[in-house]
Amino acid sequence: MSAAALLAGFVSGALGALGLGGGSVLILYLTLFAGMEQAQAQGINLVFFVPCALLAVILYARKGLIACPLWLPAALLGLAGALIGSWLSGVIGSELLQKLFGGLLLLFGIREIFHRRSSPPGGKRSS
Repeated sequence: MSAAALLAGFVSGALGALGLGGGSVLILYLTLFAGMEQAQAQGINLVFFVPCALLAVILYARKGLIACPLWLPAALLGLAGALIGSWLSGVIGSELLQKLFGGLLLLFGIREIFHRRSSPPGGKRSS
């Protein structure tokens, strides 16, 4: 296993635990550097995500950072989205899937660059 693969796995896990989309790093590594097809990289990302997400949920719950009234609807809608996304990834071609993924990353990046927050991160305002 190469140092790049180890680094991609570590960065993906760390970003995923922070809720920052570590799967994007893993998918980019697998498709651009490991030469893997987009759909296969997404499948590996899903397998990778499960233990990372489970550990993050346990740690966040112990800190009281999971809003209980919101998690169930979010989880149910996430499952529905996963089913639809899995079905769509099998229906559309690999080339279109790559373009959609790249476009989504670009939109998120642009939003982060130009988005203004009404309060500092963490919701704390200086007095």
